[in-house]
Amino acid sequence: MRGIRSFNSIPKRCYAARRSGSLTEPLALRKTSAAPLTPQNVQVSKLPNGLVIASLENHSPMSSVGLFVKAGSRHETVENPGVAHVLRLAANLTTKGSSAFKICRGVEALGGSLSVTSTRETTVYTAQCLRDDVPSLLEYLSDVTTAQEFRQWELEELTTRVKIDKAMGQQSPQIGVMEKLHEVAYKNALSHSLYCPDFMVGHVSPKEMHAFVQANFTTGRMALVGLGVNHSVLRQLGEGLLSSRSGPGAPVALAAYRGGEARMHSRDDLVHLLVASEGSAVGSAQANAFSVLQHVLGAGPHVKRGSNITSKLSQGIAKATSQPFDATAMTASYSDSGLFGVYTISQAGAAGEVIKAAISQIRDVAEGNVADADIDRAKNQVKVEYLMSLEDSDGLLQEIGAQALMTGTYQAPDTVLQAVGAVTPEDVVKAAKSFVDGRKTMVASGLLVNTPFVDEL
Repeated sequence: MRGIRSFNSIPKRCYAARRSGSLTEPLALRKTSAAPLTPQNVQVSKLPNGLVIASLENHSPMSSVGLFVKAGSRHETVENPGVAHVLRLAANLTTKGSSAFKICRGVEALGGSLSVTSTRETTVYTAQCLRDDVPSLLEYLSDVTTAQEFRQWELEELTTRVKIDKAMGQQSPQIGVMEKLHEVAYKNALSHSLYCPDFMVGHVSPKEMHAFVQANFTTGRMALVGLGVNHSVLRQLGEGLLSSRSGPGAPVALAAYRGGEARMHSRDDLVHLLVASEGSAVGSAQANAFSVLQHVLGAGPHVKRGSNITSKLSQGIAKATSQPFDATAMTASYSDSGLFGVYTISQAGAAGEVIKAAISQIRDVAEGNVADADIDRAKNQVKVEYLMSLEDSDGLLQEIGAQALMTGTYQAPDTVLQAVGAVTPEDVVKAAKSFVDGRKTMVASGLLVNTPFVDEL
């Protein structure tokens, strides 16, 4: 291995060594390329059993396949909180067709990878390998997603991993306040945490796991997405491997926004404060307006290791407090609801001034005091941020899968950019007004001696 790693230390000038004489003839060993491969568009089809198949043939020697399932934490019930978190960590356990060792060994033998991620709405199983090995790797993917066994002793062995995963995920105050924000903002569904609650750690039973899978892992709630895969091949594989999960699945409860407040007291002099109101569902025109408003106010630094001094939030806070405290606008969109708000980090003594100054900037926009140049800048930032998310295969796979699962179709980037470009100043002002007039949700953590209550904002 040291010999391989030593190549990284070779100076770049070694690759630029001059060759005596000019190269006028092609190298003898170089094969002339065939006709250029034509780029293809994303193909989407829906099987009679409800399974959505989406693919993009990019002619890459590496293929990526993702199975997107509507089985996030929002689909948990009062009886089984935390089951989605345990399910995410149980992806490598023994199935009816393969042992845990066989799955690991088989995927390694193909030189591939198999991973799982989850959000409040979806669980995504992703497999990557050389394109010729896609059928073999998909057999393991099918086992992991449709033939789970959930043996009691294997679930018990997951307890330590669940605790560690939860501790690592919630070690930052930002994640803590975001989790608490959803818990307070909604009555059901989206109020469920991404992590297993303490009282359920080690107590999620195989019966609860099987019930959750049976209710949610059905073809009517799945999308099979591939990059570097022929659409007909992916469709044939989907018909064969996932046929055992036919059905529409259990009905999904709509999220009910309520608003409220949570104050998490500690001795930390650094106060993290998040104030939000209900936003808009993903894919809607109003969601685009909220995204533009977010960047008008300031969505974080755009220069590496730089400050956020150009944002309206930072400018307003600096003017009110004479100190450059951190503040960013946030937005989160889901299939049936969303959140929009402002997140501030400040010293305990200035927390009240900082959050009031930040909210005053949103009120300023709601009154129409926003320049067209600021809106144009914000729309450009939204467009670039979206296009950059599609630059790598993981981001592109996630985008295609999210659209295919949500709508059963796919909108090309040009269509998305046109929708963002169609946002008007009036749309942005309307979005700001909806925040100002809407019912608020506030979460604060730290030394809250000078932190106002939500009804005082």
